[in-house]
Amino acid sequence: MTLVYGSVYLSPKRDRGETMSHLQFAKGISRLGTESAFVVLSRAQKLAAEGHDIINLGIGQPDFRTPEHIVQAGIQALKDGHHGYTPANGLPQLREAVAQDLHRRHGATVSPDNVIVVPGGKPTMFFAVLMFGEPGVEIMYPNPGFPIYESVIQYSGATPVPIALREENGFAFDAATVLSQITDRTRLIIINSPANPTGGVTPKAEIDKLVAGLAAHPQVALLSDEIYSQMLYDGRAHVSLLSYPEIRDRLIVLDGWSKTYAMTGWRMGYAVWPDSMVDPVTRLCINDHSCVNAAAQFAGLAALTGPKDAVDEMVRQFDSRRRVIIEALNDLPGVRCADAAGAFYAFPNISDTGLSAKEAQDLFLDQAGVATVAGTSFGEHGEGFVRFSYANSTENILRAVDRIRPLIG
Repeated sequence: MTLVYGSVYLSPKRDRGETMSHLQFAKGISRLGTESAFVVLSRAQKLAAEGHDIINLGIGQPDFRTPEHIVQAGIQALKDGHHGYTPANGLPQLREAVAQDLHRRHGATVSPDNVIVVPGGKPTMFFAVLMFGEPGVEIMYPNPGFPIYESVIQYSGATPVPIALREENGFAFDAATVLSQITDRTRLIIINSPANPTGGVTPKAEIDKLVAGLAAHPQVALLSDEIYSQMLYDGRAHVSLLSYPEIRDRLIVLDGWSKTYAMTGWRMGYAVWPDSMVDPVTRLCINDHSCVNAAAQFAGLAALTGPKDAVDEMVRQFDSRRRVIIEALNDLPGVRCADAAGAFYAFPNISDTGLSAKEAQDLFLDQAGVATVAGTSFGEHGEGFVRFSYANSTENILRAVDRIRPLIG
């Protein structure tokens, strides 16, 4: 069968006796990218299935179990008969709990009516970009950054404008540079702190400057991805954009349960949307997924209202592993690794090894059995870097670095 992307023809092998036909896909499909961490995960799992000893420092998910009281809440919801549809924007009691949690953590007053619960973090990214992206407009995004940002911008037909994150700035954005990139075509700016893949955290002073400068650009909306907001180290405090009332009428804040509560597979996320966007995003939800899994929402409610001991312990362990991996990576020849201020990623510079990011990724997996992700998977400014997730045991982190050492020494 021949698949057509515009005028580009792709011809898969005809090994099932298929009848040749011509299917013409929409051009937007060919503009969609992917998340390379899942590609690496698939390769790593294949190698492991073949009997290889693989240490996975590639995938960005906690290696802890979901806390038991959260699991039991999901089970109980099923036993209690919560098997049907829920409101498209989420259970009312869950949205109320989100609003209370945001007030507790950030001091921000949020109406439950502005909270939209979705299946994970990506729907919020997709919906925000679909709301503002179209041919002829520009959307700014962090680079290196989560690859789905650029992917969905391309899909929408908008022009992606990278916000370069530099090692010398601790991978924080520079507000003056961001503001200088705004044009009359700019519709949306995406920021992410603490950041994937770098672990960088943007200081409050830079966020203050960005917010102040945006007063001159009232046509520009913001999407603040704060999914790692509870994973900061060395006494740092998270600065939520919800703390700036002057931009609340054009601010979307993304957060969720996946990272904080080790609930990646539950597919639970939410965002706070301004009044003007609540109706269109609710309609997007109805058209896209109808509603979020009922039992998962009850589990999410238990996460927000129940004990936080497990969360605190996870962050303590991530902090301990962070110190270990940064020291170990800096001890490798030709490698330097900036301090990771948040999330659970180290983003070492490997340019002095003579390897490209992709070469290093493939070498580490194929020759050392260590799964990592090339920095270029997160954008062009990721060349010369490799992402290591320290959501793995200290023992495995040290084993992984020891395996890599002879390959670059």
